[in-house]
Amino acid sequence: MSEFKSDFLSTLQSRGYIKQTTHEAELDAYCSKGVPVAYTGYDATADSLHVGHLVSIMMLRRLQQAGGKPIVLIGGGTTKIGDPTDKEKSRPILTEEQIAENAAGIKKAFEAYLTFGDGPTDAIMLNNADWLDGLGYIEFLRDVGKLFTINTMVKQDTVARRLKNEQPYTFLEFNYTLLQAYDFLELSRRADCMMQLGGSDQWGNIVAGTDLIHKMDGNQGFGITCPLITTASGAKMGKTVGGAVWLNADKKSPYEFWQFWRNTEDADVGRFLRLFSDLPLAEIERLEALEGAEINDAKIALADAATTMLHGEQAAKDARESAAKVFQQGASGDALPTYEISKGDVEAGMLVAAGFTAAALTKSNGEARRSIKQNAAKLNGESVSDENATLSLSDFDADGLATLSIGKKRHARLQLA
Repeated sequence: MSEFKSDFLSTLQSRGYIKQTTHEAELDAYCSKGVPVAYTGYDATADSLHVGHLVSIMMLRRLQQAGGKPIVLIGGGTTKIGDPTDKEKSRPILTEEQIAENAAGIKKAFEAYLTFGDGPTDAIMLNNADWLDGLGYIEFLRDVGKLFTINTMVKQDTVARRLKNEQPYTFLEFNYTLLQAYDFLELSRRADCMMQLGGSDQWGNIVAGTDLIHKMDGNQGFGITCPLITTASGAKMGKTVGGAVWLNADKKSPYEFWQFWRNTEDADVGRFLRLFSDLPLAEIERLEALEGAEINDAKIALADAATTMLHGEQAAKDARESAAKVFQQGASGDALPTYEISKGDVEAGMLVAAGFTAAALTKSNGEARRSIKQNAAKLNGESVSDENATLSLSDFDADGLATLSIGKKRHARLQLA
């Protein structure tokens, strides 16, 4: 294992962020002097980022903490193609309006992790549509396309796998590598940005960018990738029974976000504390050494730290207190995600199963019925045994609230409206 001199790379290494680097010695030297500048790109394919994006966001945070300048690049242009990396089929083509709406949504999360402004180490946010939308196709092929060989491009994992499996790989997608490399070139020229950060699945695209910078301008760019995070049991990071763990509060409440981290597998606690919290390494070592029931203290510390960073200290406190009420006292916590349903629907005989679906605890009434059959569904702390049971106004308290649960860890409230 290399010993880095720069604070940034030393921190990344000690906390487990580094999978691959280009030109390691030169990269360390670049990060050791002046203000190193790095970017990560995020295509606007949804109106929020999720926990799966959080490692790269935290890498930008570590850069700023070490005195560097982070650039968040919104892929307003590249989203029109869709990143084919590690995908088995083409992504749907979004309209200009959808891309603009998604871009506005994903911008929200970054202010919690980075300090934006006009200072030398303040983060900035750019949109690659500003330069990609104006590219002339013939000029781009002549100046940039000539520097890429098909021989190299077909060796990339995604391309090779699609071709081997005889799955369609469109010419549109084939251009994605060129455009991402061109982004890196533009940022090196516009913002003196010489580093790109990303997941290990982006390695081929990142190296293409460093090569393009060298060939066109004679400069040296650098790349750093982080491991693709999976849980100890092999599950993809950020995916749960209830769907993606979104960063925007309107898509995943602070309580649900807190609960996601609280439910971390024992074997992942230390690793996740290093990656997703600012706690000192000595404190993390103490927490991950806890055994038996005490490991729950480490999970709570992780949930508190991750939720405080994104949603604030009060939101983390409210989530923790609500969790204590739900799990220890069987009561309804104020921070539980709450969903409105019509009083008229209840009076008309709304199924309890439909209530679970309305509370986003199940994806369909059929799934809710299966949970009831498996004795995994509760209404106000009491098991629901009849899959055809209906809600009544007496199930709601004086404030018009009722608490629903699936299993021991998933809870929500219904609010009469």
